[in-house]
Amino acid sequence: MNESAVKKMQKNSSIDYTKVVHSSSFKELMHKKKKFIIPMSIFFMVFYFALPILTAYSTVLNQPAFASISWAWVFAFAQFIMTVTLCMIYTRKAREFDEIVEKVSKETRR
Repeated sequence: MNESAVKKMQKNSSIDYTKVVHSSSFKELMHKKKKFIIPMSIFFMVFYFALPILTAYSTVLNQPAFASISWAWVFAFAQFIMTVTLCMIYTRKAREFDEIVEKVSKETRR
C-alpha cells in the first residue's frame, strides 16, 4: 500500500492511532501483555525443546517411570497437557486484555 492510500484510510477512520499509542491505557495494555507473554513464551520454548535435547544428548529420560513406560513418554505426554494448559491460561488472561482495549477505545474516541 502506498503512502497516500494509508493517509486516506487514516482520514476515513475514526481512530487517531497517534492518540492511541500515547494513551496511558494503551501503555498499560502493552506492559501487561509483555509481562505475561514473554515469560510464558520462554517457559513454552524451554519445556518444548527440552525433550528433543534430553533424548538426543543424554539418557536421563530412558529410565522407566511406570512399568515399561520411560520418562521420555511421560515428558512427551506432559507437553500436550502443558500446551492445553497454556492455552486456557491465555484465554483467561485475554479477557483482562480485552477490558483494557475497551478502555483504550473509550479514551481515544472522546
